[in-house]
Amino acid sequence: MSARFNMSDVRRLERHLARAIPRARRDARAVTMRGAMNIKQDWQANARASSGRHAPHYPRTIGFDIAAYGPDIVMAVIGPDKGGPQGALGNILEYGSVKNPPHRDGGRALDAEEPRFEAQMAIIVARGLAWW
Repeated sequence: MSARFNMSDVRRLERHLARAIPRARRDARAVTMRGAMNIKQDWQANARASSGRHAPHYPRTIGFDIAAYGPDIVMAVIGPDKGGPQGALGNILEYGSVKNPPHRDGGRALDAEEPRFEAQMAIIVARGLAWW
């Protein structure tokens, strides 16, 4: 007894994945960039509201860098530049100290962005898997 297979669907899937993977990489990098920008802007707004007159320059030190580790790993590092004016206050303002409660300006910005980021990544995955 022998089995016969129609390989046309397998070949079509192969062609789809060959196109989908580079597109998914590009889109994931764009979503990471947009997410980092959103977190940065929200963190700055939160810091302006919470730091007030005590650290007026601190919000301007918040920025981000994007790093790629090979074709499949993209990472954003977001936070204050410790070399900027009042940037070194970041740890105290974010996490608090013995005399100051934590502001969680960055944590709140991350919490707000997380569901949007996950939704965009889910769209990229769904688009990559939809080949019919």
